[in-house]
Amino acid sequence: MSGDGGESQLRGLQDVDQQLLDKLEGAGIQSISDLATTTAFELMEDYYSNYDEAARGIDMETISQVVIKAKQKLIADGLLQKEFSSAEKMLEIRGKLVKFTTGSQGFDLFLGGGIETQALTEIAGEFGSGKSQICYTLCVTANMSSSSMSNKGNGVIFVDTENTFRAERVHQIAESRGLDAEEVMKKIFVCKIYYSAHLEAIIRGLAKYIEQYKARLVIIDSIISLHRAEFAGRETLAERQQRLNAILHKLIRLAEIYNIAVVYTNQVQAQPDAFLGNGYDSMRAAGGNIMGHASTYRIFLRKIGHNRLATMLDSPYHAYGQVKFTIGEEGIQDLEKTESNAVEASSECGW
Repeated sequence: MSGDGGESQLRGLQDVDQQLLDKLEGAGIQSISDLATTTAFELMEDYYSNYDEAARGIDMETISQVVIKAKQKLIADGLLQKEFSSAEKMLEIRGKLVKFTTGSQGFDLFLGGGIETQALTEIAGEFGSGKSQICYTLCVTANMSSSSMSNKGNGVIFVDTENTFRAERVHQIAESRGLDAEEVMKKIFVCKIYYSAHLEAIIRGLAKYIEQYKARLVIIDSIISLHRAEFAGRETLAERQQRLNAILHKLIRLAEIYNIAVVYTNQVQAQPDAFLGNGYDSMRAAGGNIMGHASTYRIFLRKIGHNRLATMLDSPYHAYGQVKFTIGEEGIQDLEKTESNAVEASSECGW
């Protein structure tokens, strides 16, 4: 199983030319884990942008072999799962994954224990549906983890693409939950993003920030807003989807190798040809199949009066189901005890 591989440095790689390692470090690769999360194509781009023509002298095959050696080193150190493992071993590994509470017992039960590491959790919904409030609550509850995680770090990286992060709201949630709000705030690191290429660059170099801040949770709010704004025409759709696909797969590799939880919010788009009354107000998550295939868990939020309803749209093992929750000073909360907060899973839709 993957872990905090940042302790391993490039010098630990055997049978690799030291001059090549020097050049990779110059391209921004600082650890074996960082190297293992990067594709050969990405490394070639980074390498060629840092060295002039005379200094290059490197090919794709050489880079690919170095990436493979990095992954083999992590496997040998027990930080990454072997290429082939028995189902029994994989079940044992999954039992050791960290899960972050959402702040709502009903929501946690709905998720099977909470937000999971080594997974990408997508939270989609229209404005005011509670997406950002879930993210704020997770910033706080990530610091309520067991002492067994304390030596590994429990920092949170919050990537804000919509200029909506409000530190005072996070402070309020922490205080309301009886935590030391100042200490909680010190463990949350916010990165403000201004355009899509900026987001792509940050995610591409995210490994060093995960190591630097000892992050266990990465939140991106929202992952698609800038790309939708900048790639508006149908003629730019293919390029937009390719860019989204690249950053999503980078996040998948980071989640696995660093054993972190990745949560991102997504916007919605109308389905003008859909029938009304389908449960989603004729809305669907934006991003098309690219988003659908990359996300491990897909959750759709909608408003129902003063409360919210979360629906599990896609999951490798959850049944289709729904849960009600509300939003208060403590962030995400269960409904009053007099009202059942769980909606029975629908057997008609299967797994």
